[in-house]
Amino acid sequence: MTRPLLTIKKKNSGRDVQGHVSVRHRGGEHKRYLRLLDLNRLPDIEAKVVAIEYDPNRTAKLAKIVYTNGRFSYILATAAMKVGQKIISSESATITDGNRLPLRSIPPGIPFHCLQMFPQKPAQMVMSAGSAAYLQSLDGSKAVVKLPSGEIRQFSSDCWVTIGQVSFPEHANIKLRKAGDSRRRGIRPSVRGVAQHPDSHPHGGGEGRSSVGMNPKTPWGRPAMGKRTRSRKKSSSKLIIKRRR
Repeated sequence: MTRPLLTIKKKNSGRDVQGHVSVRHRGGEHKRYLRLLDLNRLPDIEAKVVAIEYDPNRTAKLAKIVYTNGRFSYILATAAMKVGQKIISSESATITDGNRLPLRSIPPGIPFHCLQMFPQKPAQMVMSAGSAAYLQSLDGSKAVVKLPSGEIRQFSSDCWVTIGQVSFPEHANIKLRKAGDSRRRGIRPSVRGVAQHPDSHPHGGGEGRSSVGMNPKTPWGRPAMGKRTRSRKKSSSKLIIKRRR
């Protein structure tokens, strides 16, 4: 049975499995098809790029590829990828945009994306438009990688990556021109805390135009704007060499 490339995206409208609103200001987005990405490409089988396509669910463009065995897949397109280009996932692949190799097989300073956090897992990191990570050093089974956020982190040298910068770096320059641009994306209007009733928000209440009057808080009273939320006991903290900017 062939693997499907498209499925209808289910609308959650910011609700969790209990039906409660877990993310506010969501709902009403346009109906979309979800293009299923191939995050574990077939090893040692050459593929050809047959199209570069737009995907409304992602910031980057997608490349539609066909393997020599006839199977079609979607992968993230790189900035330099062209229709008709041949790509492969192999330990002995050349350092060319779109080829997939383990970290131990690439030289330092080469941009890459679709980084595995752990060997044998699907790609999880460096997947947004225009992003790229760089290998800084290699020491046996350990690889030191600089991520797009500026964080420098250790990974296993057995983790696989795709060579090249993710496509469509111009995404950062897109401006939403009207309210409908947000609504079609499923983003509903938000209301400032200071404009609300004091029962609805810690910033609410007061006479006339009043300020926050305290340290900024979320609607549930938790500190906002600047407080670090990363758990101090997170097991992967020991892998971080330098924090992000």
